[in-house]
Amino acid sequence: MPDVRIAILTFDGFNELDSFIALGLLNRLRPLGFSAELCGPNGHASSMNGVKVELQRPLEWANEAEVVLFGSGLYTRAIAANSALLDRLQLDPLRQLLGAQCSGALLLARLGLLGDMPACTDTSTRPWLIQTGAVVLDEEAFHARGPVATAGGCLASQYLASWVMLKKAGEAAAREALLYVAPVGEKEDYAERLLARVRPFVDK
Repeated sequence: MPDVRIAILTFDGFNELDSFIALGLLNRLRPLGFSAELCGPNGHASSMNGVKVELQRPLEWANEAEVVLFGSGLYTRAIAANSALLDRLQLDPLRQLLGAQCSGALLLARLGLLGDMPACTDTSTRPWLIQTGAVVLDEEAFHARGPVATAGGCLASQYLASWVMLKKAGEAAAREALLYVAPVGEKEDYAERLLARVRPFVDK
């Protein structure tokens, strides 16, 4: 199986749940060549709760990665308006999986990567995303079409990670990784719930 490099775009003001849950889940598949890393425009970033982290890769590394995930954060609207920053991203859904969490969907829209696909987001971002011309799914936590996915709600980051694992490693590997992290006494139910949510979108 070829290596799967995963760029988790992490900007100042980032939501820890978006970045760290995806990072932790996806790196459970390191033995299969998965490597998820935080990347961004600076060498470090401060979260919405003041957690300071060193980023592992520069922003442009996302252009080479097989998977790119956009987290949300306090300053996503400003980032979406920063053409000089976003022009550094040259993403291609023909060769990459692209996913966005909550306000990260604004960046997908700004980059022209949503197309006419309905999107999931959080309630705060909903009106801003509608302003871009996107159709917002109010009652869904996850939606994907082909190589592009969106998720709404902080803990929906586990859906994005499950979708990537399912598409890139198959159900057996994805289930094993999810069983490892699932709460004790709920492992089978937890893993199946996540897989059942994203499975219908894997071949679409």
